[in-house]
Amino acid sequence: MKAHTTSAISSLILIAMSAWGYLASETPSFTALIPLIFGLVILALYKGVKAENKVIAHIAVLLTLVVLIALFMPLKGAMKREDSQAVFRIAVMMIGAAVSMVAFIQSFRAARKARENKV
Repeated sequence: MKAHTTSAISSLILIAMSAWGYLASETPSFTALIPLIFGLVILALYKGVKAENKVIAHIAVLLTLVVLIALFMPLKGAMKREDSQAVFRIAVMMIGAAVSMVAFIQSFRAARKARENKV
């Protein structure tokens, strides 16, 4: 799967799961919407990633990596609270971000190989 496709899917997952978590909470907190904001920003970068703009793609990768790392603490907290729905939502977001990271890395490697073969 192409990097831009996995990035868009990961963004939509971040948006949907974050909104679900916020709306399902008895005591909603703005922090539950942070992945949603990251998802919107990464989704806004979609055209640049699809056009293989290196700077935009690297920004999208960096934001995806930040989300992936940042979700570890909420996952730990949800597991400690034994909140299975929150664990599910966060795990889905993390899996989406991880798959997107793999696709980006593969895309970068393929681009480098294509550049090296051109020379």
